[in-house]
Amino acid sequence: MGKIPRMLTILVNLLLLSTLIFGLAGQVKAQESIEVTDVRVGHDFGEEIRFSAQVETPSPIKEVLLIFRDVNEENTRVISLDTDDEGRVSYTYDASEHLLRPFAKISLWFQITLENGESKTSKKYSIIYTDNRFDWEVREDEMLRVYWNSGDETFGLAALDVARSGLKEIQTLFPVPLDEPIDIYIYASSVDLQNALFMGGETWVGGHASPVLGIVFVAIAPGEQEQTFMQQKIPHELAHILLYRYIGEDYNRLPTWLNEGVASIAEQYANPDYALALKRAVENKTLIPIDELCEPFPRDASQAFLAYAESESFTRYLQNNYGTSGLDDLITAYADGLSCEAGVMHAFDRSLTYLNANWQESALGANPFGVAWRALSPYVFLFALLLATPLITGIFALRKRRQ
Repeated sequence: MGKIPRMLTILVNLLLLSTLIFGLAGQVKAQESIEVTDVRVGHDFGEEIRFSAQVETPSPIKEVLLIFRDVNEENTRVISLDTDDEGRVSYTYDASEHLLRPFAKISLWFQITLENGESKTSKKYSIIYTDNRFDWEVREDEMLRVYWNSGDETFGLAALDVARSGLKEIQTLFPVPLDEPIDIYIYASSVDLQNALFMGGETWVGGHASPVLGIVFVAIAPGEQEQTFMQQKIPHELAHILLYRYIGEDYNRLPTWLNEGVASIAEQYANPDYALALKRAVENKTLIPIDELCEPFPRDASQAFLAYAESESFTRYLQNNYGTSGLDDLITAYADGLSCEAGVMHAFDRSLTYLNANWQESALGANPFGVAWRALSPYVFLFALLLATPLITGIFALRKRRQ
C-alpha cells in the first residue's frame, strides 16, 4: 500500500516538471517569434542620425524602445518608437542639438514588449559616427592610421612618417606598449576642425586629442609649411594619447601645465614663437604663475598661447634638472591623486613656488641677481661663517683685556 502514494508523488512531480518545461519552451518560442530585422543606421555628421528596423511579432505590440549610447560615455538614450501598419519603426536623432563626439562608436539595440507581456531585446548593433562631410584618404601601418581629406598621397605618407618617428620619441619619455591602433585625422583648415569638434569660437585651436577614443585631430593644409606643422602638431597630440594609456583614467588628474608641457616637449619642431612670447612676458612682467596653470588654460588666444609657452619651458626645465625619471615620478605622483602643489613637493622635495621662481630666473633670466644669489649663497654663507669665527674670537679677547 505504501507504494501507491509514492507513485502518485512521482507522477505529480513529473506533471509539474513537464508543465514547467512546456511553459518555458512556449515562452522561448514566443520570444523567438519576435524578430527585429533589416536594421538600418545612417547619418549626416553634425546634423542627424537615422535609425530604422522591421519588427515582426505574433501578437500586438505594446512598446518598442530604441536604446543607444556612445560606448565610452555613461549617457544612454532611450527613445519610444511607434510602428507603422507594416511593423516598421524609424527615428531621426538631431545631432546638431544633442552632440555626439566625432568618430565615436555608437552601440544600439531594440527592446520590444507585447500586449501579452512577452518581451525581447534584440542583439546589439554598432556604427562609427564618422565625419562624412569629407572623403577621407587613408594610409596605415601596424598601429597607426592616418586619414586626410586634402592633398596627395605624398602628403599622407609624410604624415605617417612623422607619426612613426614621433611615437618612437614619445616612448623614450614613458614607454607604453601599443595594444590598440591610433587614428590621426588631418583636416585642411582650422574652421573644418572647429566644426567637427564644436569648440565654440576657440579658433586658435589647431589640434585636439581624444585619449579615450585613441584619436588625434589636427588642422594642416597642404603647402610649403606642411612638414613643419606636421612635426609640431602630430607628435603633440600623440603624446596626449600615450600619456593617457600610460596612467589610464588618472590622466584627468594631471595639472594642465604638465599635460600640455609633456606634449609640447614631444614636438619635433619647437614653436619659435614661444621664445618670443616668453621674452615679452618677462620684459612686461606678465608671466602667468605656474600654479595658475594647474587648471584649464585661459580661453583668450594670447593668454592661452603664453600658457602653452610657459608649460613647455617649465616642463623642459624640470626635465633638464631632474631627468626623465623625475618627470615620471611627477606624473605618477599626480596620478596617485596628489594636488598640484603636493605633487612637485613629493617628486622633487621643492615647492611649486620655489620651482616657479627658479625656472623664471635660470631659464628665462627674469631676475639675473636672483640667479646669481641662489648660485653663490652657499659660498657667501660659508665665507661669512669663516669670517665670523675669528671676529667673534677677537671680540671676546678684547673684552678680556678690558676686564
